[in-house]
Amino acid sequence: MNALSLKDYRRITVKIGSALLVDRNTGLKRGWLASLADDIGALAANGAEILVVSSGAIALGRTMLGLGRRALKLEESQAAAAVGQIALAGAWAEALGRHGLTSGQILLTLGDTEERRRYLNARATISTLLKMKAVPVINENDTVATSEIRYGDNDRLAARVATMMGADLLVLLSDIDGLYTAPPALDPDAEFIPVVERITPDIEAMAGAAASELSRGGMRTKLDAGKIATGAGTAMIITAGTRQSPLMAIERGERATLFRPSAHPVKGYKTWIAGQLEPAGRLTVDDGAVKALLSGKSLLPAGVRQVSGNFARGDTVAILAPDSREIARGLVAYDAADAVRIAGLKTTEIEAVLGYEARSAMIHRDDLVVNGNGFEI
Repeated sequence: MNALSLKDYRRITVKIGSALLVDRNTGLKRGWLASLADDIGALAANGAEILVVSSGAIALGRTMLGLGRRALKLEESQAAAAVGQIALAGAWAEALGRHGLTSGQILLTLGDTEERRRYLNARATISTLLKMKAVPVINENDTVATSEIRYGDNDRLAARVATMMGADLLVLLSDIDGLYTAPPALDPDAEFIPVVERITPDIEAMAGAAASELSRGGMRTKLDAGKIATGAGTAMIITAGTRQSPLMAIERGERATLFRPSAHPVKGYKTWIAGQLEPAGRLTVDDGAVKALLSGKSLLPAGVRQVSGNFARGDTVAILAPDSREIARGLVAYDAADAVRIAGLKTTEIEAVLGYEARSAMIHRDDLVVNGNGFEI
């Protein structure tokens, strides 16, 4: 890994997990944060633009409120986040300020990156901060997010931010130093993997569960993040954040796994489609439709075998092969009720069933991303 250098990248998104920033007994790990800020300052001085996706608001708030380790009710988590977000933002401002850097806080909910207009608004705000040489510090807005409208983990949020902003590298700082053939805590024979060319089902099978009770995401969410990032042309690194100056540790050649970006990344409008975290529904298609999609054609109702979900026209849906593997995502041209009615029908039969002249494609190829975020077919 000695050949791996962060200085080769111009726009870098760095994700920090809660367990790295917060000690459950003493609160914020200020010394560690200062060392990370040193790293960010050095990269910024070298001309890089840095975006930070920082967990820790709830974890920090619960220590400040004395809530202990017990499971929190939703309203308690939201209250903890309200307290923690202020303290966390202040800590980032202070740490980065020592290097002459200004920080700006961005709090997002799932809808801010899933709904097109809000996605563009968020991108414009963050772009402006970068133009002003500020460091955006981004977190999920835990004070208002509920299970129905939350990302669920900051790994995927970081990937969504990285692709939204056209970052050429995403660094996930974790409590593990990279990808292994099996969870190393469970399997002493697990082998370290320094480079991943493509996230295949075999690679995904190596993922384990979360290693820390303060962390929401395990290796599986990191691989989900990797599919989003690499599919849009963003490289990804997983490395240990537990050491001091964790970014410069990469420069020193310490252990890290590099996930190479796709050689044929999706761009522009389709980046937004491919990066959708939670599809509103699913369409299972036949083998003929799979071949048609791979050849660049639209998805016609005739190839649809099953419809699930309560989606509306224009929502993002996942497309599944007969063996249930996800092969694509796209913006559906029909509401769920009408999609059910016309599934399996030829184009010439649609008008008679619906009572009006309708679109010939269930999903037009212009609104479709096949294999766009690392899905293996």
